[in-house]
Amino acid sequence: MKNDWRQKLHLEPFRGWLNDPNGLSFFNGMYHVYFQYCPDSPYGKGDKCWGHFQSPDLLHWEFTGTVLFPDTEADKSGAYSGCGLVKDDELYLFYTGNVKHPGDYDYITDGRDANQILVTTKDGHNMSRKNILLGNHDYPEYCSRHVRDPKVWEEDGKYKMVLGARKLDDTGCALIYTTKDSDPAGEWFFEKEIFKPNFGYMWECPDIFTLNGKKYLSISPQGLEHTEFEHQNVYSSGRFDESMTDFTEWDYGFDFYAPQTFESPDGRRLLIGWMGIGDIPYTNPTAEKGWQHCLTMPRELGIDEYGRLVQKPFKELNSLRKEKMGFSSGDVLKTDLPFELFALIDSDFDIRFGFLEMRLKNGVFTLEFTDDKVGCGRTKRNVKLNGCVDIRIIADTSSMEIYLNGGQRVMSTRFYPQSTEVDIMVNGLDGLVYTLDGMEVKTRE
Repeated sequence: MKNDWRQKLHLEPFRGWLNDPNGLSFFNGMYHVYFQYCPDSPYGKGDKCWGHFQSPDLLHWEFTGTVLFPDTEADKSGAYSGCGLVKDDELYLFYTGNVKHPGDYDYITDGRDANQILVTTKDGHNMSRKNILLGNHDYPEYCSRHVRDPKVWEEDGKYKMVLGARKLDDTGCALIYTTKDSDPAGEWFFEKEIFKPNFGYMWECPDIFTLNGKKYLSISPQGLEHTEFEHQNVYSSGRFDESMTDFTEWDYGFDFYAPQTFESPDGRRLLIGWMGIGDIPYTNPTAEKGWQHCLTMPRELGIDEYGRLVQKPFKELNSLRKEKMGFSSGDVLKTDLPFELFALIDSDFDIRFGFLEMRLKNGVFTLEFTDDKVGCGRTKRNVKLNGCVDIRIIADTSSMEIYLNGGQRVMSTRFYPQSTEVDIMVNGLDGLVYTLDGMEVKTRE
């Protein structure tokens, strides 16, 4: 069957451009997923707004439309990224209002305002008036005009906010602010800076969260050195633990950036990222059809038996399984997108789709496109593994998420085959393939 590239398992815009996930939360019986949205351009031009999806169960979704517009003096150049916080009977949404003044400016050291703004909502899509919490005069004097992407949480009876920043010496950092009291709409004060030398020129989309009693700082740093096995993309995304020594990337594939975490009502820590990156050397042909980019599936974060942070597909995905097929080394399977593949691993192996090959050899897992018409400029990505016991692949109609070694490493990519029918050739492993139903996604527009 001809593939129109509309996806079954990943949220994407009906039209226009999508990037960073924002305001992730569970409120009033609904999951709320906001995102950076340019409704009138699949290339990210025009007004930078917030779009909004909601769902009772992560499987049945409704797009309620554009819910935040850059319509005031404090955000007239864009309603940039931010977060959600549930308090009492309201959802608090914090975001950065971007203002670019006309003139001969570099917009790094001058000519730009970065305002941290709060709105509240009782239904997820009708917003209150905008309340400016912080402006340029509230940031340390060593900061450039790039200070953005607030993430807010409650701690010890007060509220904390982490912001990503670029300093005047072209180094990145995170800024921590705290409230005077228990009112997140009240006064905020600078508390401290989090910094690591020689680690990029800008830290975007910071997130501080706790997992199994341990704190993590997630950032998307720009300006890291690219190597064969690390930071292979234009920009990276990863996390530090409290020691701030080891940085582990969230995803080693072609398409991943700006993740954000939140807590589900049953206590799971879920992560959603943008399955895309800015300034990429490859393309997404859906733009010619009027839309571009998608979000990752929700990923459950956990700690494995070795104390490593791991990511796994959200458990609700299992309910979409349909037909099951077993396979052995040397088999060629025929299946339709979307599908799920799972296999236990005890030796090197390779899996081929005709246009894409993945292989484990000598402790290195490689994802490589063999047909540029399908990869659209994507070539090869590598990740080192200290042993690998399993692989789980979730393949949608135009994206793929690969979970290795119980989710210790993950690789994501977009791909654009002409048909939804796929031949899978496997060597060196036995496992299962499930065909998958799709999510339900409706729109009010």
